[in-house]
Amino acid sequence: MAEITVKGKENGPLLIVGTATFVDADGNKQTTSGTMVALCRCGQSKNKPFCDGAHRAVDFKAVPTELLIAVS
Repeated sequence: MAEITVKGKENGPLLIVGTATFVDADGNKQTTSGTMVALCRCGQSKNKPFCDGAHRAVDFKAVPTELLIAVS
């Protein structure tokens, strides 16, 4: 069974480690390349769903989180 780790950085993006498929803001299916991918969680990125660092400018606040997802 494969595992995907999703970490929410304190006051920052969601980091996906491993390969994952998700649907972007336009409804298109995207697959990560297997490297770390940063996804926006502040809602201010101009490159959604990816983080562009906008959370720093808007003083985004969030607690760190971690999800471990088992994929069969």
